[in-house]
Amino acid sequence: MSPSCIFCEISKGTAHAAVVVREGGFTAFLDARPVFKGHVLVVPTDHVAVIADLPEESVGPLFSLVRRVSAAIETGLGSGGTFLCLNNKVSQSVPHIHVHVVPRTKGDGLRGFLWPRTKYASDDETQDYARRISAALK
Repeated sequence: MSPSCIFCEISKGTAHAAVVVREGGFTAFLDARPVFKGHVLVVPTDHVAVIADLPEESVGPLFSLVRRVSAAIETGLGSGGTFLCLNNKVSQSVPHIHVHVVPRTKGDGLRGFLWPRTKYASDDETQDYARRISAALK
């Protein structure tokens, strides 16, 4: 736990939040500034700043809970689907890993709000990017 982290405080139950579930080392709660009502954040209980620091054995359980919360939002709120997002370092408003699960409905206006699209200059440039990322995986 990080003493100055609001998500750690919510996970411990010492800070106010509308908690959806606490289980298996994770907490899911409503975002205080939702994109749409029902927007949930899923966080590990232990303080983990970025995805690279999340222990391998926690990756599956985190995303299993994200999957269940996503289905529950659709069932419980009647949404047409969900949008899942995880900011990592850049645009991470709280430096504690958190997955956004945002309810979606057709025509809700959430269109292109995340990023502008770009194009690769050529197939060679595309392949160069793929090679560089692949090499960093090894």
